[in-house]
Amino acid sequence: MDRREFFRRGLGRVAEEAVQHVDKKVVKRASRWIRPPFAISELEFLLACTRCDACIKACPHDIVFPLVASNGADVMNTPALDLLNKGCRLCEDWPCVTACEAQALKLPVAEDETDSDTDPAVKVDLTHQPRLAKLTIDTENCLPYKGPECGACASACIIDGALEWQMERPSINQEKCTGCAMCREVCITEPKSVLIMKSAQV
Repeated sequence: MDRREFFRRGLGRVAEEAVQHVDKKVVKRASRWIRPPFAISELEFLLACTRCDACIKACPHDIVFPLVASNGADVMNTPALDLLNKGCRLCEDWPCVTACEAQALKLPVAEDETDSDTDPAVKVDLTHQPRLAKLTIDTENCLPYKGPECGACASACIIDGALEWQMERPSINQEKCTGCAMCREVCITEPKSVLIMKSAQV
């Protein structure tokens, strides 16, 4: 190996380690907010997002909002979901995603539809819903766990089997739950008995 090749490989490793360091830092900080459905990885998202507000304007339920400057200049005006106060309806036509021309939000592509000559609409694979967040029931605050009947969240879940009931007490099936937070939106306790956090799988 000559000197030129040695330094080229060395710089390549340094650059790769630098990117990995930045990626870890960005991902850790991003645990404070939740991106809209089908967002690409956080570092790639920040590089791709043009802060055009198209996804924010496209949301028919006003759940997508722009992050403020206090979160960092590099993420200011990028979109996030207000799942603390509202639930994502997981709209069938995904208006927030289809409005993103920069592809920071991108519908998944079916594995058997990778031909570049194929109509992009044919490639979409929605066999799996996006995982937005991780929800848990605060059993110390949830009314059915304390005695009184409630059931306010019973009809709110839009994913079959995500909200389960045992002895009239709700629990969340983590394998099926998308983290849409519809159950949290309708929860009548104060504070809310549905806790929300950034999912490790997001």
